[in-house]
Amino acid sequence: MTVSIIIPTFNEAENIGRLVHYLKENADENLAEIIVSDGGSADETVVIAQNFGAKVVKSPEKGRASQMNFGASLATGDLFYFVHADTIPPKSYLADLIKAVQQGYQMGRYLSRYDSKSWLLKINALLSRIDTFAGMGGDQTLFITQKLFAATGGFDDEMKIMEEFEFSARARKKGKYKIILKPVLISARKYDTNGWLKVQKANYTIVRMYQKGASQQDMVSKYKQLLNAY
Repeated sequence: MTVSIIIPTFNEAENIGRLVHYLKENADENLAEIIVSDGGSADETVVIAQNFGAKVVKSPEKGRASQMNFGASLATGDLFYFVHADTIPPKSYLADLIKAVQQGYQMGRYLSRYDSKSWLLKINALLSRIDTFAGMGGDQTLFITQKLFAATGGFDDEMKIMEEFEFSARARKKGKYKIILKPVLISARKYDTNGWLKVQKANYTIVRMYQKGASQQDMVSKYKQLLNAY
């Protein structure tokens, strides 16, 4: 079984080199490729990713959903693994994903751990063990078989926010979902910039808006209004 890693990026020069190097350093013959699907970065993201050996492609459309779909359209692996540029999976990631599929799962995620000593973020990490809608974002990374991804039609290109939650909920109706009981290391930069309470309030607000059927534009505008970085 081969695995294609797909990383959507936009101005991630600070993180992308470290991630690609780490993924390659801990890879084996099951890694098909690392695809960086860029949304038009103005910094050195593209050059750095290429220098570290990733296949870099420019997505026709900016936006995580569109970029991940474009990367997936070029992927050759049997299994797709979507990873955010500021997240580091366990060293055993390839073995973990393949084992999960061999056990009969078609998709899933890891647990959370943040690069912070904040006890509040330690609580967030503990809560990632619970299988809830809030745990289906992309921070915990997402693996899915190529067959199931194709059967779902991929991410919704029209979505600019909440796209991973929507996709996971939809895909789970067709495939068996696994939470791998190991943590990925997630950047706490959003919390460092805004504070824990502010981020929690913003997340809660957007989830409620989504559940009530708010438009993408209204949710994006509200999120930018609530947080200093998006």
